[in-house]
Amino acid sequence: MHHAAVRRLVQSYRAIPPDAPVRLAKKTSNLFRARTRTRAQGLDVTGLDEVVAVDPSGRTAEVGGMCTYERLVAATLPHGLSPLVVPQLKTITVGGAVTGLGIESSSFRNGLPHESVLEIDVLTGTGEVVTARPEGEHADLYRGFPNSYGTLGYATRLRIELEPVLPFVELRHVRFHSIEDLVEALDRVVTQREHQGERVDYLDGVVFSATESYLTLGRQSAEPGPTSDFTGMAVYYRSLQHDRAEPKRDRLTIHDYLWRWDTDWFWCSRAFGAQDRRVRRVWPRRWRRSSVYWKLVAFDQRWSVVDRLEARRDRPPRERVVQDVEVPVGECAGFLHWFLREVPIEPLWVCPLRIREDGPAGAVPGQRPWSLYPLRAGETYVNVGFWSTVPATPGQPGAVNRLVEREVTTLHGHKSLYSDAYYDRAEFDRLYGGDAYRALKARYDPRGRLLDLYSKAVQRQ
Repeated sequence: MHHAAVRRLVQSYRAIPPDAPVRLAKKTSNLFRARTRTRAQGLDVTGLDEVVAVDPSGRTAEVGGMCTYERLVAATLPHGLSPLVVPQLKTITVGGAVTGLGIESSSFRNGLPHESVLEIDVLTGTGEVVTARPEGEHADLYRGFPNSYGTLGYATRLRIELEPVLPFVELRHVRFHSIEDLVEALDRVVTQREHQGERVDYLDGVVFSATESYLTLGRQSAEPGPTSDFTGMAVYYRSLQHDRAEPKRDRLTIHDYLWRWDTDWFWCSRAFGAQDRRVRRVWPRRWRRSSVYWKLVAFDQRWSVVDRLEARRDRPPRERVVQDVEVPVGECAGFLHWFLREVPIEPLWVCPLRIREDGPAGAVPGQRPWSLYPLRAGETYVNVGFWSTVPATPGQPGAVNRLVEREVTTLHGHKSLYSDAYYDRAEFDRLYGGDAYRALKARYDPRGRLLDLYSKAVQRQ
């Protein structure tokens, strides 16, 4: 079945005229870039959303590029296994997380999703399918595919590492009254992988204000017992909050832990009233998921519903500020204080990460092992996620996003490209491997059938 699906994909690609734009024919997306509407012909991805095989003894899985993590996790958990990093939202695809990056609370020990890829089949811009591995003929594509966002080709098959997991996750929600204390504790846990003598397998946090923030420390467990459920009336991020000297403890199944953020799209479901108890009672449980909220956002983007309502109230339109940025841990406290002072958005998600030094591609401390993303091995970074809107500045499109970009660059950080970006070409090339990208483009898409990265990420074509 998988081979037939790849043949259909290749045939549909070759059937598109050389001068016509190309896009995947997919029903869902986790991108937030506004883009120019085109009549691009969609590639036939039928059948590429399957789990091809799970090898419990070898701890690997083979999946189609369009396979969602929801489907992959459903196939691996019965074997007591999980992908090394499971991005927070159920409809993120494995191919999407590799070409567009992803992160989660295991990233302080397992890096990013692309680091657990053993090999990847890619339909390149030439119309050929090649297999890229850490070594060999297409090692340059293996290292350059992450953060290329489909501009070098599309993943058709990936073989990835899995890791053993236990049935439950014990949680400790530790409160901090200062940003500095939060970051200091986060850095210590990343290094020691424990807190107060207790092992830490998962680590992320939420900043509500400069005086209220939390780290959530997760530990896998096989001990049976009662668990919480945040797919009903209870809202996960609100459960973190407390004012105790000791950590607040909780417990989830491993399945519910992996998807704890999806039910309310972190906290973004509040924009639709889904956290209002009166609304939540009548909102079907099966519709409390990120894919439904994303469709509501897409509807608003198409018809400008919110801006029209704001105009009726004599208010300016809203600027969307939906970003994930990474800053070195030493700059994290300064960035958080700056953001809380300058941008009216809360809460903020924080999640540490380090490049794996034992992964398939290896990592030499101080070097950047992935061509198009400026993470250096041996350093701890903190992902800061913020997803909301602010009043637009008249005559200055993207004013707050541009402000954030400048601050992140000043602090030697960088940001993901799944949302709006405003860099000029020279700065973009400097930040995202311009020379390396041009070499990859010349080899794998010499006729420019696919958009280039700057056009896709910044010019929104």
